[in-house]
Formats: sequence, C-alpha cells, structure tokens
Amino acid sequence: MSAAAPAMNRAALRGANELPAPVSGQRHEIGSSVGRLTYYSASPETPGKFPPLLLIHSINAAGSAYEIKPLYEHYRASRTVYALELPGFGHSDRGKREYTVRMMTDAILIAIGEIQNDHGRSPIDALAVSLSSEFLARAITEAPLAFRSAALVSPTGFRSSDGSTKWRDGTRGKPWLHALFEFPLWSKGFFRLLTSRAGIRYFLNKTWGSRDIDEGLLEYDYLTTRQPGAQHAPYYFVSGFLFSEDITRIYHSLTLPVWMSHGVRGDFVDYTNKTQVEGRANWTIRVFSTGAMPHFEAEAEFIAAYDTFLAGVPSASAL
Repeated sequence: MSAAAPAMNRAALRGANELPAPVSGQRHEIGSSVGRLTYYSASPETPGKFPPLLLIHSINAAGSAYEIKPLYEHYRASRTVYALELPGFGHSDRGKREYTVRMMTDAILIAIGEIQNDHGRSPIDALAVSLSSEFLARAITEAPLAFRSAALVSPTGFRSSDGSTKWRDGTRGKPWLHALFEFPLWSKGFFRLLTSRAGIRYFLNKTWGSRDIDEGLLEYDYLTTRQPGAQHAPYYFVSGFLFSEDITRIYHSLTLPVWMSHGVRGDFVDYTNKTQVEGRANWTIRVFSTGAMPHFEAEAEFIAAYDTFLAGVPSASAL
C-alpha cells in the first residue's frame, strides 16, 4: 500500500471535506472563465535546462491530480512541473453546471497562460492521461506555439469504432442519459454507490487489468468522490458529452512531436485505430505490458521511455 494511504484514512475519519493535496509543492487557485481552477507547481532547487512540464489527470468518476503523482514527484527534481485539476475535479470548482469539451480545453489554455506568466512564452512539454488527451490535443491546435511536445497516455479516440468519426462535429452526448443520472431523487445516492470503496476497486481492477492496483490511489479516489458536487462532471462524462466526434481529425492535425503510450491489459486496450497515426514522422508510440496506468505500474520503464523521447525533441531555440 502507498505510504500516503494511512494519512488519507485519517483524513477520512476527520471528515470528507478535508481533501488532502494530491501532490506536493505549492497550491494555486485562480478565478477564471471556467470557474475556480486549482493547480500545483514545484521546482528543483537548482533550475535545470528543461522547459516546464504540465501534467493533466484523466476523466472518470474520481479524477484528480493524484493520477499523475508518480510523474510529478519524479520530474520536480529536474524541472518545474505543474499539475492541473480540471473543472469538476479535485480542488477545482465542482458546481452544478454544464461541463463541456470547450470548458476542459479552455482550462488547459488558462493553465498555459499561468505558466507563461511564470516562465515566459517559450514552448512547454505537456502530458495528459486518457480522455484528457483529447482536450490537450485540441488545446495544442488552438495555441500551437505554446507547446514543444505532447505525451498522450492511454488516449481515447483510437478504438476500432472511432475511425468513422473523423469529420463529424459535436460530441457523443446523450441528454436523456444525463437527465437520468442527475434526477434529484437519486443523483447523489447513485454516485455514492458507484464510488464506494468496493466500486472504486472494481473499476481500478479493470483499469489495471489486475488486482494489483495502487492502494493510495484507491483511498484518494474515495476521498475526492466524497466532496460536494463530485457527481456533476462525471455524469457529463458517462453521458458522452466530453467525447468529441472530430477527435481523429484533431489528432491528425498535430505537427509537434507526439509520444503516445498505452498498455495491453484491462478494459482499455482497443487501439486498432492507432494505425492512422503510427506511421507519421512526428508520432512515437510505445506499448507497455501494463494496464491503462503504465506510469504507476512500470514507473521506471515509463520514465526512461519518456525521457528518451524528450531527448529527441528539439529545444525551444531550435523550433
């Protein structure tokens, strides 16, 4: 079990409102067009030669910056790292409102603006997990000069059924399904049932493709789903409103160096449609013998592979 788990168990006993910080470093809160955004940052004692690195968690019932903690804590020793908590998750605004692809993309662009306030306008590296890879890719198309490279970990949009969505606009949202989830009589109760410890363990087992999950992540997932308004963004997620129909086109439009990685176990292993990008000169694809969280399961191997990719990315002065 992660060393963080006992501390989080104590926090749970004191009260669900005491959600611990998911990572170390300085916490920042800013008001924005997408509501209150929270992000974390940390820098090495001696400034390094590497540009800042922005890390973005996945979208699920219990998303938070804890999902990128291994990478954040590793890279803070050599470069400035930022961990963003997207609207509706972690310590960011979880109000009852419409959660959209536009909102998530804007949150990333706002975070980029904050990083530029700290470090100037030189391009940065960015990494996103699962569905957030779609938001990151879209942000890159809208602000290409802000990014040096993109890492997409277990990205969505590459299933065999996704190839036919290339030229469609809109999302896969089902209004009737969202209305069903948010019906006042059971909205909170159903979410509590879905995110019981047993429920979270069940879904993490599917994510890992095994029962050897990260126990610290499970405990943090439980705590974050007990926060007020925790159900609102996930209900938009499970209703399809955060999945873009045009994501294949967005991925195709990326011209910067892209590092894509995924596992081979669990429920998230259909990457049939990656053939559309794996032959492109700017795409590097790495497959790990893990589930959908390779940076937890094979941390050292993952970091070594990512570092090799970054070493081949042109420096900002050469771009």
